[in-house]
Amino acid sequence: MNLALVFEQLLNGVQFGVMLFLMAAGLTLVFGIMNLVNLAHGSLYMVGAYLAVSAIQWTGNYLLGVLLGLAGTLLVGMLVEVVALRTLYERDHLDQVLATFGLILFFNELVAMIWGRTALYTELPSWLEGHIEIFSGSRYPLYRALVIAVGLGVALGLWYVVTRTRLGMLIRAGASNRTMVAALGVNIRLLYTVVFGFGAALAGLAGLMSGPIYAVQPGMGELILIQVFVVIVIGGIGSIRGAFVGALVVGIVDTLGRAFLKPLLGTVLSPTAAEAAGPALASMLIYLLMAVVLALRPEGLFPSRGT
Repeated sequence: MNLALVFEQLLNGVQFGVMLFLMAAGLTLVFGIMNLVNLAHGSLYMVGAYLAVSAIQWTGNYLLGVLLGLAGTLLVGMLVEVVALRTLYERDHLDQVLATFGLILFFNELVAMIWGRTALYTELPSWLEGHIEIFSGSRYPLYRALVIAVGLGVALGLWYVVTRTRLGMLIRAGASNRTMVAALGVNIRLLYTVVFGFGAALAGLAGLMSGPIYAVQPGMGELILIQVFVVIVIGGIGSIRGAFVGALVVGIVDTLGRAFLKPLLGTVLSPTAAEAAGPALASMLIYLLMAVVLALRPEGLFPSRGT
């Protein structure tokens, strides 16, 4: 097997994993602090992608468009929290699931009304095109390498915010005992709005970075949301560290499985059987991994301890 190809697919897995982490980090923060099951998190991923595409086309500047798309997703998230979600905190999870599922339908139709149902693609500026040479004879797309660097940078920054700042202290305290935090004079509603907006911005960042790689289209957030829930279950609900490790594991396992499982099966099965079984088994790998983790560690790899 070509080692350069294996390494390239490994990097693709890391790139996919850091995008899953951006989604999972926001979702696990919201659930850990607000005890809110938000199925509409994938819709914020979609909104971020669409806003970035429109802003880039409107300004003609890629970086400015990305910043405007990120700011727009932050504002949309805070607005959704204030208008639609604030009344759900004291309701049970079934009510939250039904309400946020309604938000999925709302955002999908709103996006289709504004941008249409035809897929859009983000054009990269010339300075982000091309490849970098990893080692002799192996090149990797510059943009995908940038996605990895941004994702790892955001993970480091998020760790610093959660563990070393006053906001992080309030986030950890809110996750442990929000009633006591409110009793100590902290504006818990404002904290919830800030945390939800922050989580929406992380989802929007993942969405806008996915634009040049995948198609931007209505409903694009639903499929990745399923994978994000797998990440959170594997890593541990409410744990940022678990979200990071789980996202990398899921991204690498999914990418390597889709790339190499069929050829590997072809060495022991007939070509027809490998062709039929390979893609099906590859799509099941992360769910089989989740089942194994749940059997061995029901709380996930890194159970939440306020981080």
